[in-house]
Amino acid sequence: MSLRIMHISTRLIRGGSQENTLLTCRGQRDRGHQVALVHGPIHGPEGSMADDVPAGIERMESSHLLRDPAPFREWRCERELRTLIRGWKPDVVHTHSSKAGILGRRAAWSERVPAVVHTVHGMPFHRHQAWPLRKLYVALEQHAAKRCHALPVVSWSMRDQMLEAGVGTPDQYHLVRSGMDVEAFRTPIDRQATRAAHNFDANHIVIGTVSRIAELKGHDDLLHAVAPLMQKNERLRLLWVGDGWRKEARLALARKLGIADRIVVTGMVPSSEIPSLIQSCDLLVHPSYREGLPRVVVQAMLAGVPVVATDADGTREVCVPEKTGRLVPIGDVEALRSALQDHFDDPQRSQQWAEEAEALVRTEFTVDAMVDALEALYAKLLA
Repeated sequence: MSLRIMHISTRLIRGGSQENTLLTCRGQRDRGHQVALVHGPIHGPEGSMADDVPAGIERMESSHLLRDPAPFREWRCERELRTLIRGWKPDVVHTHSSKAGILGRRAAWSERVPAVVHTVHGMPFHRHQAWPLRKLYVALEQHAAKRCHALPVVSWSMRDQMLEAGVGTPDQYHLVRSGMDVEAFRTPIDRQATRAAHNFDANHIVIGTVSRIAELKGHDDLLHAVAPLMQKNERLRLLWVGDGWRKEARLALARKLGIADRIVVTGMVPSSEIPSLIQSCDLLVHPSYREGLPRVVVQAMLAGVPVVATDADGTREVCVPEKTGRLVPIGDVEALRSALQDHFDDPQRSQQWAEEAEALVRTEFTVDAMVDALEALYAKLLA
């Protein structure tokens, strides 16, 4: 049965949630559904995925759907979303991200949409926030959970933490792993050509990081961890794929540590370039403080690249210590440095774990598996 499915996301910047949403839209379009994507204005150094929206997806911009809080604007945004929903008449409204999730669910519920769904890609409240802000976000999520039928999560960790905070009921939660373009990461590339294009030679040991250069992404921890190792090993290099508001501050720290000339920052790159950039690395490090389940860790595993990651939220569901990668405590610079040194001391063991990781993720994180799970969920709700 062909459905009318409207997705709503706050910002169509380059990020994991947004990539997941676009792949969902594409997969549902390919199944014969009519798909619309609503998002807010895009600005800043974090890039735009507007040009990546697949053909055949009806893209709409909601001018008041902005990330920063402003009560009068939120009221206008909800009215605008209700107008879009009323005009498009979706069978399913599927929201993503915090602001779109709260306002989109309220609007869809008010318009009596038959199925209202919100994916928890990552929680809007976390331990690193000031407690009044955390309490506000918890209250907002509790309110919004009563205005939707289902809450897909990308990791069991998301479900457990949301329920612990009193958000939703157990029957609302459904595990739907993020879909990846699996074959793109498994297709061999000209590794040396990619490295040479970024001024790395065959002798360099390239440590890659793929994420926005923003707060709580851990770039500063990585700099502090790797600086002493770089002083001992001239071959070490860092490849930062991405951009963000904190780039200049992080590069200033690198200059202070005396390693700025050993870092290559790509800036924002098209999604199509990510597979070759990851495959060009000798090690993928993801030192983030909070994640739903980091797509880049799965992508590195698909590419057969060893992983060192922090034990943030759902990360350990794929990065299993001493089996598929190295997992270190969040914010622990010494542990991160030790994990890096362990990799350099025994790269063969790292590669063995990488092979086990690839076998773990190659079937569970396909776009088809994700779209199948969502179709089954929609059918259950609409029945």
